[in-house]
Amino acid sequence: MRFEERTITLKDGRSCILRPTAPDIAEEMIEYLKLTSAETPWLLRNPDEVNYTLEGEKEILSRILEDPKSVMMAAIVDGKVAGNCAVNSLGDKRKVRHRCSMAIALYRAYWGLGIGTAMIGYLTELAKQIGYEQMDLEVIAGNEQAQALYRKCGFIESGRRHHAVKFDDGSYHDEILMYKALTARVKSGE
Repeated sequence: MRFEERTITLKDGRSCILRPTAPDIAEEMIEYLKLTSAETPWLLRNPDEVNYTLEGEKEILSRILEDPKSVMMAAIVDGKVAGNCAVNSLGDKRKVRHRCSMAIALYRAYWGLGIGTAMIGYLTELAKQIGYEQMDLEVIAGNEQAQALYRKCGFIESGRRHHAVKFDDGSYHDEILMYKALTARVKSGE
């Protein structure tokens, strides 16, 4: 989905542009995927699992940009990608098309500056414009910082998947399921 860029002021006074991801930043996005995966254990991918070609990444970004049911947003600080987030449909079946799934990640250097809150806020607006009534996400149980961000942004825990994630060291981690109501028809906590 194409959407208007939005400029926000970070807690450290710098400007951050929230813009659609597009093929022009494909190379930087591949590097971002690799490096963010190495910075934290909380993402679902490992750095060695990021194996996109430049042409493949451009194709993915083009497809998402033109998809009226998906949003992928990049946060740009000082001319560089600081993070990205996305909203995707759960499918075209009538029983689930009122819901979307949200994901977000930032370079560690940009944590705590307000980017995550702003991105989720803007994603919420865009998801409502698309017609979604509920936004879902999964977060690994040990990721307390992300859980706090999601609660701050209005997400509510709705369940768990036991041993949903297995790290390379052999340890298992639960996934916490969370959701955010986007309309009055979907009520939080019910």
